[in-house]
Amino acid sequence: MRIIAISTLKSFWYKYPDCEQSLKTWYHEVKKMEWDKPNDVKEFFRSADILPNDRIVFNIKGNHYRLIVKVHYIRKVCYIRFIGTHKEYDKIDAANI
Repeated sequence: MRIIAISTLKSFWYKYPDCEQSLKTWYHEVKKMEWDKPNDVKEFFRSADILPNDRIVFNIKGNHYRLIVKVHYIRKVCYIRFIGTHKEYDKIDAANI
């Protein structure tokens, strides 16, 4: 999968350095993937939540942070839509961000 945009992840781990390694690991793992459907994501990331509008929520650093991506399965692209704390996550509409 191609991931757009790693700069969003970098900005976040500069603010929260404790999640840097977890985000780098997520990035390198997803880069190797080729998802065709949401169930492909669940095969590798069992704790991921599949949402409407091709959104997926990933738990980062033992569920301390939340990462939302929008996946374009045909083009094999993940768009970073949100990365934040649980408190920040609770304030958004994850299916439409």
